[in-house]
Amino acid sequence: MLAIYGSLFASAFLAATLLPVSSELVLLGLLTSGRSDPVLLFVAATAGNTLGSVVNWILGRGIDTLQSSRWFPVTPSQYERAARSFRRYGKWTLPLAWLPVIGDAFTVVAGAARVRLGLFVLLVALGKAARYAVVIMGGLWAMT
Repeated sequence: MLAIYGSLFASAFLAATLLPVSSELVLLGLLTSGRSDPVLLFVAATAGNTLGSVVNWILGRGIDTLQSSRWFPVTPSQYERAARSFRRYGKWTLPLAWLPVIGDAFTVVAGAARVRLGLFVLLVALGKAARYAVVIMGGLWAMT
């Protein structure tokens, strides 16, 4: 049983980084299998995805030395677009960290902007939790 939630946690963690992983598909697959608790799926997905964003925040703290690396998860144009939005709206962009592509850039920019880790985790987790709640509710509704 732990493997089910661990696989979702890992999928959600990787989805928040540079790897092209879809945690929503894994979540829906596990939900529709009927072998797991939707509340525990929600917790595993939210925790994994939030922790993956913390990795991006850490990368942002050292962006000056890392941005020129080939493996860096955000292209210069994505970073600049996110930086413009972040300068305009600041920390209030962080609940949107679940958005494809630009959400990852927001989390990197937040690290570069030295947003306090506690506030970062709170705002990112709220947005990601809301997204996973919608996915789970939609999946449960579709199953009825």
